[in-house]
Amino acid sequence: MVDEALQQSFAKDIVDLWHAGLRPVVVHGGGPQINAMLDRLDMETRFEAGLRVTTPEAMEVVRMVLTGRVQRDLVGHINAHGPFAVGMTGEDAHTMTAVRRAAWVDGRPVDIGLVGDIVDVNPGMVRTLLEQGHIPVVSPVARGEDGQVYNVNADLAASALAVALGAERLVMLTDVEGLYADWPHSTDVIEHLTADALDAMLPELASGMLPKMEGCLRAVRGGVRKAHVLDGRVPHAVLRGVLDESSPGTTVIPDPLVDTASLIGNAPAGANDITANA
Repeated sequence: MVDEALQQSFAKDIVDLWHAGLRPVVVHGGGPQINAMLDRLDMETRFEAGLRVTTPEAMEVVRMVLTGRVQRDLVGHINAHGPFAVGMTGEDAHTMTAVRRAAWVDGRPVDIGLVGDIVDVNPGMVRTLLEQGHIPVVSPVARGEDGQVYNVNADLAASALAVALGAERLVMLTDVEGLYADWPHSTDVIEHLTADALDAMLPELASGMLPKMEGCLRAVRGGVRKAHVLDGRVPHAVLRGVLDESSPGTTVIPDPLVDTASLIGNAPAGANDITANA
């Protein structure tokens, strides 16, 4: 999300959700901004299975852009409406712990450098900020037990945090209308699907949608009641997606045999959190 007007619209949506009694948490990406900075520095940009290949040199750029620019811009837009947003990263207070992961391409693992997968979430700092009436804005950078700092896909980071918080919903923003039923042969959007149905589709998805849908699957299988994939190019998509029963885009729900009532009932205080990935 690089359009200034859309950033402001998103920020207003987040504040309106807060005023409606919800407790939103924002986990942001920054792909276009990272690409622009890498281009300026004449450094290569490459993706495998939808994940950025991250060399140690690229990791320095990723960390700088996410925490020093994108996060600060989002915090500023939200705080234009009041003293709500507080920026942090997955490194802070050991909120997220990651291990190095590979990408799978044509059935084989491919080394993608300092890219991490979240293996542990300590949501204590996020909960504290929520209890104090703040809106956490989280950059998806995490440290491993080996001390290495990893670039974590924002969709997967948002999913892991939503599960750890016992969030009611996960909202993903993208630059298409939702999950297409038969891309590139059709632009018909799948409005609803279950976890099992999504699981069966994952191997065939285009690489750009793969991390988002993997994040949705992990979330609903981890206890989140709904995961939405919405068109972030549409003004106020988040507000409509959360408050409108006929929300646009694609909604993923748990399989019918999963007892979601008991999952949510056993969730810690914070089950009404909304985790949004910008």
